[in-house]
Amino acid sequence: MNTLINVFSIIIAVLLSGCQQQRLYKDTRVLMGTFVEVISPEKRASKIAFDEMQRLENLLSKYKPDSEVSRLNAKGELKLSPEAFFIIKRSKDISQASGGAFDITVAPLVDLWGFTDRKFKIPQDTEIKETLKLVGSEKIVLNDSNNVVKFSFPGMKIDLGGIAKGYALDCAAKKLKDAGIKSCLINAGGQVYALGDKFGTPWMIGIKDPRRVEPTEFITLENQSTSTSGNYQQFFIKDGVRYAHIIDPKTGFPAKAGLISVTVTAPEGLTADALSTAIFVLGKEKGEALAKNFPQIKLMEVEEKTAKTQ
Repeated sequence: MNTLINVFSIIIAVLLSGCQQQRLYKDTRVLMGTFVEVISPEKRASKIAFDEMQRLENLLSKYKPDSEVSRLNAKGELKLSPEAFFIIKRSKDISQASGGAFDITVAPLVDLWGFTDRKFKIPQDTEIKETLKLVGSEKIVLNDSNNVVKFSFPGMKIDLGGIAKGYALDCAAKKLKDAGIKSCLINAGGQVYALGDKFGTPWMIGIKDPRRVEPTEFITLENQSTSTSGNYQQFFIKDGVRYAHIIDPKTGFPAKAGLISVTVTAPEGLTADALSTAIFVLGKEKGEALAKNFPQIKLMEVEEKTAKTQ
């Protein structure tokens, strides 16, 4: 659900510059609710990456009726695969580290606002208050001995949209490395993982300021991932007010902490994905305090009036 680079042409233009003598293979497919593009000097890279991401979508997507997440949401208790159990456990850890700003149990709120079925509405305060009773990662009970996950209250649901894509990129990169592929860029709807380098130099990515047409920042990546959360793509407007899809788990309303977008670069996609959401919810001051607990990340924020790079 996160967004970083709005048009693939920006990336491609950067990638191909200076590489006229060496070939990059590019392939695009729709996976995990977005366009996924794989770029690599090795033609076989795309199939390896796509197959792994498809496998994880089938496992973790709330939109797949047979996925483990969908079955857990329906039953409220389920023995999960080690992978699904792992990502839920990591989600709880990041929720605790962020003071609840990142929380996969916001799924009922996402449903309530209409972001799941695209039937947008502004809920009544009483509806939000009741739904908030189902929110809170501390209400997810984990049994490490048998990988059973249980919800404390009927009606609870989880949505891994803020972390699963990053995890899928990490897994795809591992599959590529295991296959002996040393160079590949995967762009999953704006979240990027750069495996290795591009013909001896780091991959260069254009970061778009939501208020401008052209990218305003360029970053280099090598065995890293970068992810942006923002309020400028998935949203609806009612009576002149913008309501974006990232919900503040504390208030039950779309997050509004003075930021337009947050970009996080990290050694792994899972961390970049989850922290970009958490920091967007927290806002500049609290978000930067959280970022200090993760010394390996780099943070870029776009505020309402100014941009800040850390």
